[in-house]
Amino acid sequence: MEYILKDGERLDDLQRNGLMIIQDPDRFCFGMDAVLLSGFATAAAGNKVLDLGTGTGIIPLLMSAKTKAEHLVGLEIQKDSADMAMRSVIYNNLTDRVSIVNGDIKEAERLFEPASFDVVTTNPPYMIKGHGLTNPDSPKAIARHEVLCDLNDVLRAAKIMLHPGGKFYMVHRPFRLAEIFECMRKNRLEPKRIRMVHPYVDKEPSMVLVEGLRDGKPRITVEPPLIIYDKPGEYTREIKENYGF
Repeated sequence: MEYILKDGERLDDLQRNGLMIIQDPDRFCFGMDAVLLSGFATAAAGNKVLDLGTGTGIIPLLMSAKTKAEHLVGLEIQKDSADMAMRSVIYNNLTDRVSIVNGDIKEAERLFEPASFDVVTTNPPYMIKGHGLTNPDSPKAIARHEVLCDLNDVLRAAKIMLHPGGKFYMVHRPFRLAEIFECMRKNRLEPKRIRMVHPYVDKEPSMVLVEGLRDGKPRITVEPPLIIYDKPGEYTREIKENYGF
């Protein structure tokens, strides 16, 4: 089915249930953070899941294999990325379970019925707008920097889309953790579980996985750290066994 690819695109194996994903290296390719989030997030049978800023659809695709969610929706503002995500869904014969919507996170309540989702996931831009940017209009800049939306925009959308008791999952950078907690509580997403991700056991964390509960009560669980590498080029047993690397 090579005909589905456009110039510059490639078809990558997700190493999970035979799933493939269409990507363009000149635009943006998913990273370890998205894969870890798809394993950290949970969705029960019958759940509706919304992924905010889905990019090329990596999280809905992986969660379609890892969970029994009834339906997964990816929302993406960049038209070309949303188009790749839609074609990946078609390629994998998942149109009955996965949908892609080209639209703005800040207009989520116009695109979907409020409080209609059980789970919201997001791998948002990590970097504050303007920090180190040379071309703010490039697809990679939009994916990595808060150009078209900021942290509060994402959390506000999650609050509106989740019903009370709905679960929120995000991967972000530890240096913004205080801001993340403050913003989550502002948007009635109570932090319930976190896990720090370290490249090596003796290195500081490079990512943090966060679970929140819409209108939840205060109490947080800090899970043991997740270590990615035993040594350069060698994944730890947990990464190999749980994430397919």
